[in-house]
Amino acid sequence: MPETRSWQVRWQAAQRLAQRSARRAAGSARSAGSTAASVTRSAAGSARSAYRSAVDTTRTAWRSASKQQRQTVRLTASSTVLGLVVSAGAVTLAGPWDSGQRTAERSRAAAADGRGGERHAPGGTATVPSAPPVLAAAGAPAGGTPPAPEAKALADVLAPLMKDPALGSLRTASVVDAATGRELFGTEPARNATPASTVKLAIATAALSALGPEHRIDTTVVEAGSGGIALVGGGDPTLTARTPKQDAQDQPASLRALADGTARALKDRGTTKVRLGYDTSAYTGPVLHPISPNENIAPVTPLMADEGRLDQSEYGPAPRDTDPAAAAARTFARMLKDRGITVDGEPAKTTAPAKAPRLATVRSLPLAGLVERMLTHSDNDIAEALARQTALAGGEPAGFEGAGRAVRKELATLKLPLNGAVFEDGSGLDRDDKISAGLLSRILTLATSADHPELRPVTTGLPVAGFTGTLSGRYAGEKAGAGTVRAKTGTLTGVNTLAGTVVDTDGRLLLFAFMTNNTTDPQAAQQALDRLATAVANCGCR
Repeated sequence: MPETRSWQVRWQAAQRLAQRSARRAAGSARSAGSTAASVTRSAAGSARSAYRSAVDTTRTAWRSASKQQRQTVRLTASSTVLGLVVSAGAVTLAGPWDSGQRTAERSRAAAADGRGGERHAPGGTATVPSAPPVLAAAGAPAGGTPPAPEAKALADVLAPLMKDPALGSLRTASVVDAATGRELFGTEPARNATPASTVKLAIATAALSALGPEHRIDTTVVEAGSGGIALVGGGDPTLTARTPKQDAQDQPASLRALADGTARALKDRGTTKVRLGYDTSAYTGPVLHPISPNENIAPVTPLMADEGRLDQSEYGPAPRDTDPAAAAARTFARMLKDRGITVDGEPAKTTAPAKAPRLATVRSLPLAGLVERMLTHSDNDIAEALARQTALAGGEPAGFEGAGRAVRKELATLKLPLNGAVFEDGSGLDRDDKISAGLLSRILTLATSADHPELRPVTTGLPVAGFTGTLSGRYAGEKAGAGTVRAKTGTLTGVNTLAGTVVDTDGRLLLFAFMTNNTTDPQAAQQALDRLATAVANCGCR
């Protein structure tokens, strides 16, 4: 048991505060008797206030903790928020209010047919049986489903915020009720705009639809003629040459492990000296993104280690190697030497023979995990890789153009609104990308639907406002949104977008997309978008 430090004390204090306040609120509701309706409103207000206070305290503790400490207490943080939601369930028995992302998800899960389970066998061919549902949705109102906002009431709240002068001359919006798929609010929802990184929602959806959440990307070493071997890139940008982290729950594919397997296979054949080639033929077309060279993205190649980063960072801007494939091959050659295999000369670019015998293989995390990492940190390298994986699955050339065609074709099979949509890249760094707020909200509708469990990582990977990923530094003044808004951000010069999910004060899961182009103050524009999402979170709107 690790020692209790000051940051842990703050976490625990926040949890106790939330639980005590919720119990007091629940007790007030139970003792109200015939006046339950009015007391419920008061109790709900108390619980909401307690929740927001807990969010403030928890966020302070989160930001003061180290990276390792944050990993240790992620479950504690979840328990703090979810504990409040569960204990506040007694309040909802006497009235309509409930809150929390998981509450709405429980309501939707309770209405499903109970079939579930995740596929973990190689190739995704086996299914783990699921236990039958044993709990109904906690805190659900007597009717079973929280009420949806009224469209007019929601418009009364959002329309004035859409007039914020911080937003650019092009501003669009779409808010959809997840349960019914009905659009409750829209401002030119079909009009296309430059999405920046919110286009990653479309890329994730296309990849998951085409390949499935259990798909993995292979990096292999194969025989390549007499005395030769080839390192073949399959398109996994998360392949790492670094020492594995001891505390990591999910380890990416390791170049060290690939060197272990290769050295072992060669020694079994009595070979201790080889020529090494490296194969990048899985991708076609330009290697450089139109904005490159740029620290936001490496040259796009199917073979790279640690996204070609020249520092020890894991995400965000960083100096990049100008030839990540060659760098990965040189690193691999050094690893083979450390394992008793001499590499003759420098690694050379080659094309491996078709159906060449494999010596060793490492596999990426499941696609679901790659999607979550991409969305949480807005990882441009993973985004470009997933666009090309979609191309490979659809029989298109794995370059910028082929990936764009493949993404569009895959989204069309889902009957999404694609009129005028343009996918010039996977990352959203290209200003010629064009999609609509209506497309983004419909993508989120599918991702939260029981009909498309394969798309679930699109929502589970969304950053949490005030806590994780690209939203960790936002929502400082938006207490109703912090911890409840989950959204993908998009930012380029003059472009600000936000699309995600939120549970309103009645416990209804709503999906939103807000887009603006031609902004002049990026900070003010972000804050305007955050206020819009917070308004949805704070609205019963009836």
